[in-house]
Parts: sequence; C-alpha cells; structure tokens
Amino acid sequence: MSITENITRLKASLPAGVTLVAVSKFHPAEALQEAYNAGQRVFGESRAQELTAKQKVLPGDIEWHFIGPLQSNKVKDIAPFIHMIHSIDSLKLLQEVDKQAAKHNRIIRVLLEIHVAQEEAKHGFSPDECRELLHGLSPETLPHIRICGLMGMATNTDDTVQIQNEFHKLHELFSELKNSVFKGDEYFRELSMGMSHDYPVAIREGSTMVRIGTSIFGEREY
Repeated sequence: MSITENITRLKASLPAGVTLVAVSKFHPAEALQEAYNAGQRVFGESRAQELTAKQKVLPGDIEWHFIGPLQSNKVKDIAPFIHMIHSIDSLKLLQEVDKQAAKHNRIIRVLLEIHVAQEEAKHGFSPDECRELLHGLSPETLPHIRICGLMGMATNTDDTVQIQNEFHKLHELFSELKNSVFKGDEYFRELSMGMSHDYPVAIREGSTMVRIGTSIFGEREY
C-alpha cells in the first residue's frame, strides 16, 4: 500500500474529533510530501534537528508537533514555528518553552506527558506529580504557553487488557483535571494516546490524537 492509500484508509477509520498525527521521524522529506499531497497536514517529529531541517523544505501550512523527549537547549530551535509539544515532562522544560515562545511573541501549545506504562524507560510525570505541578502553577507566571491536555504511551505489549487499563488511567486523570484545575478552560481538550499498534484501544478510551508512523510510512529507516 502506498502512503496515500494508508492515509486515506486511516482517516476513514478514525472517528470525528480524532486528529491523525503522522509520525514522520526518520523518513525523508519526499515521504512527508506524499502524505501532504494526500491531504495530511499534521506531522510529528521527535528530534529537533530533523524537524527544523524538514520544516525548511516542506509546505508552510504544515502543523508540526514535537512528540519525543525534548532537551531544554533544543527548545529555541523549534520555538519559532512549532504548533504543539506533546512531551513536557518537567517544570524546567515548561519554563524554557515559555521563555523561548516569548522571544517570538508566540503562545505555544503543550501537552503534559504522563507516565502510565510499566516500562521504566518511558518519560513523564506520575499522575500525582502532575497534580502537584498543576496545583502549584499559576497561569500568569507562564503567559506564553497553553496547556492543552495530556499525552501518554502504553506499555509495549500484546496484552490488550493491560494497554486498555493504562489508557483508561490516563483518561481518568484527564477527566479529573478537566473538571478541576481546567474547569471552564476551552483549550484543555486533547488526549494524545495511541500509536500504530494500539490506537484502536486508545480511541475507545477517549484519545483525541493518535500518533501513527509505521501504518503510514512503513518501517522506519535508521
């Protein structure tokens, strides 16, 4: 199947209100252009250097999402154009994004990454750390960021029940925050969860953004 066919098939399978983030890391700009020609406008990258290189050569109306671990010193490279950062995992990183966004007179949308998987290697706040951060944060101190929701990854396993439980836990935290800290906040509405192998489960558990690479572009070329 071609990239175009994969995009068309995926979009047809997604419920209304679920955004497809095409994860294009390690794939050449030509592959992204083909996806763009098929109507895809939202792309996800996980390395700042690769992202800035692609952003320079691809169409200007692409909505770029940063989805991987982000080092504070790389924020300045993507701050001029990034649409959303999914992987905020510390207060320090939030403050850096705010600082760099201010330099470009922008407000950058962010998602807080929550650690719900069994694997230690995954990044993110625990649910309790997230609550603590938000209860101690006053929006006036970070005027150039907008917290739009949460992101998380399930354990890389074939156990669908475990995956479902982890996504369920993430959705419960999202709902809790939406009804407390973010009550009445129209921007707090994104729940980024689900990848090529588990996105149908994520959608059943309330995902609003799925991050899909392999099912669009095929296996990554390293």
